[in-house]
Amino acid sequence: MPDTDVQTRSAVHDRLVQRHFRTVMLVMTAVLLATALTALCLGRYELTFAQVLSVLLPGEFDGMEPTRIMENVVANVRLPRVVLAILAGAGLAVSGAAFQALFANPLAAPDTLGVATGASFGAVLGILFGMPGMMIQVMSLGTGLVAVALVITISRIRETNSILMIILSGMVVGALFSALVSLVKFAADPQDVLPSITFWMMGAMTGATKASVLAGTPMIILGLIGLWLLRWRLNVTTLPADEAASLGIPVKRIRAAVIIFATMITASAVSMCGLIGWVGLLVPHAARMVFGANNRFVLPASMVMGALFMLVIDTIARTALQTEIPVSILTAVVGAPFFIYLLRRTGGIAG
Repeated sequence: MPDTDVQTRSAVHDRLVQRHFRTVMLVMTAVLLATALTALCLGRYELTFAQVLSVLLPGEFDGMEPTRIMENVVANVRLPRVVLAILAGAGLAVSGAAFQALFANPLAAPDTLGVATGASFGAVLGILFGMPGMMIQVMSLGTGLVAVALVITISRIRETNSILMIILSGMVVGALFSALVSLVKFAADPQDVLPSITFWMMGAMTGATKASVLAGTPMIILGLIGLWLLRWRLNVTTLPADEAASLGIPVKRIRAAVIIFATMITASAVSMCGLIGWVGLLVPHAARMVFGANNRFVLPASMVMGALFMLVIDTIARTALQTEIPVSILTAVVGAPFFIYLLRRTGGIAG
């Protein structure tokens, strides 16, 4: 009887947690959609909700015929940027949550394996040589993948694949590519190229176009789907190797898959909008504060919360002042106080 009571209470608790999760996720998704619609309205050329919807849903509103200017502003300028903000925010947040779970390190972020700095090197190199936007994105993706390949190669030098070796290798590779980025900035024309590189390094979505977003979206979507499918298994990646082997859990394969999917997301996001910090570090902690440490809930919550956070930040960046504010500056301004709040509330890091 006692065992039956415990099982009953556990089953009731699981149902309550799942119900709470579904309710909060539905609310956050609704808020995200409303925020996206609001973002399409805001800007120097302000539009009403009806005007935006008449562009998005042509023929559905009698007596409301969108003008050429309205169509251009919504479809070609703001919509690609809103989509990019949602994808980048969701991707960076989920990558951060996956890395924190994989490495059992609350300070892990999308750049733990040097992916972000590696991808940024390819991008600034493309800017230095005056390449078109699509080629800059391709180079960024390529160098991001090279960074991960270097990390994996270095971590296996002593025939070990421990998490500590991977993290240390990521720090070394990140430092190497950071130095290479500084070298490119040193060689760049200070009157023309250097300002472009500096602004891109601060994170910006001004260059978002239909073509660039469509080119970078597949890798982010594929990475998000992969991490979504692995969210159940991330809880067991911290088990000792022998214990996991006795349970028949392929921990090494899971770790490799997580690293590959998170790398794809990070490299693609960096290639489209530059280096954006704090999102992958803070959003997963906020998700754990709401739903606990179960990655089954943390990863989907991080996806929606990261998208909402980045969309709000980008909307503020382009509408608060006459000139656009770099996104990474705003994420740091918001992120640092929130991180201090986490430290004071938890006595450490939320987990």
